[in-house]
Amino acid sequence: MKIILGQRLKELREERGLTQKQLAAALHLHNVTYLHYEKDQREPPLTVLVDMAQFFGVTVDYLLGITDY
Repeated sequence: MKIILGQRLKELREERGLTQKQLAAALHLHNVTYLHYEKDQREPPLTVLVDMAQFFGVTVDYLLGITDY
């Protein structure tokens, strides 16, 4: 997985005016777990990636940096 996931998550979160804690709650994650994903310190499981993509209305490929749309 490219180290673009954290950047994309942060950009999408900030575009929506959400804090890390708010987004973690919306995704049913512990806020420290989400923080690790955004800082590229951990890789989320596929089910969480799908939840993130659905929440933001983007593809998993976009989150992973495979596509730019």
